[in-house]
Amino acid sequence: MRLRRRETDRTADRRVIWQSASLLLAYPDEAWADRLALVRAAIPALPPGAGEPLRRSVDRLAEQPTIDAAIRYVDTFDWRRRRTLFLTYYTAGDTRGRGVALLEFASAYRAVGAVPPAGELPDHLAVVLEFAATVDEDAGYRLLADHRTSIDLLHEGLQAMDSAYADVVRAVAATLPPPSEQDLLLARRLIMQGPPAEAVGLDPYPLAGPPTAARAACAWPGSAR
Repeated sequence: MRLRRRETDRTADRRVIWQSASLLLAYPDEAWADRLALVRAAIPALPPGAGEPLRRSVDRLAEQPTIDAAIRYVDTFDWRRRRTLFLTYYTAGDTRGRGVALLEFASAYRAVGAVPPAGELPDHLAVVLEFAATVDEDAGYRLLADHRTSIDLLHEGLQAMDSAYADVVRAVAATLPPPSEQDLLLARRLIMQGPPAEAVGLDPYPLAGPPTAARAACAWPGSAR
């Protein structure tokens, strides 16, 4: 009879998955090939069930040159098609409520002594994953779990277009608690109605638009840990 893996092993696996997903969900730039190689090297240390989705994604993403990957990235993560990496957009849209939600992310980072990366919104999934993997696992996990519905909606949109990124988001979702009945009801409502729209009150944060930063694994300056 095989012994159950220790909790420390499982949490280590979780951090590797988050870090790998952050690398893959960053904009394909001149370091893209190196990031793919880093993720590929990390996969063998993961349990098969956790590593296989990342392996499939890396294999597909590695098939295209960096310039093509960059074009595909911008086309894929299009907020107008409800496939954005900005987690609060799914539930708050362009409303005053989204401004509050963004401040909650920034406050969670600062509460553990971290300074959010400049030039990117604090709810960008690659940013949140990097934070959870390298700065504060518990705080990052709470942010991800609290936005499980957004992650599931992103996965659904990516899966519908047969995107190579769908398996990346699938691997992240597998590290979170199963969706509750309330999560499922919210997801169904958002699928039918879409995010709310108001387009005011978001200062100091801009409206959701094309992906810009999170270009290389978002380094976290000013971390106290």
